[in-house]
Amino acid sequence: MQVTKIMTPLAEIAVPEHRYTPEQLQNEFHYICAEKITKKMLEKNLITIDEFDKIMAENRKIFSPYLAAIL
Repeated sequence: MQVTKIMTPLAEIAVPEHRYTPEQLQNEFHYICAEKITKKMLEKNLITIDEFDKIMAENRKIFSPYLAAIL
């Protein structure tokens, strides 16, 4: 096994800053709430995993959460 030492301190690594608008914060909140409800529906077998995936894809379109791009 080869180990590589990272020479750049973490403080020097540039991390892009993201500032939320009130509307973006509200969308994030609504997305999280919708996700929780959808997960509970799945846990109670009210929907299938395929339906869950379709609902979550639609939620990402509707609420446009900041992290949706990596989901």
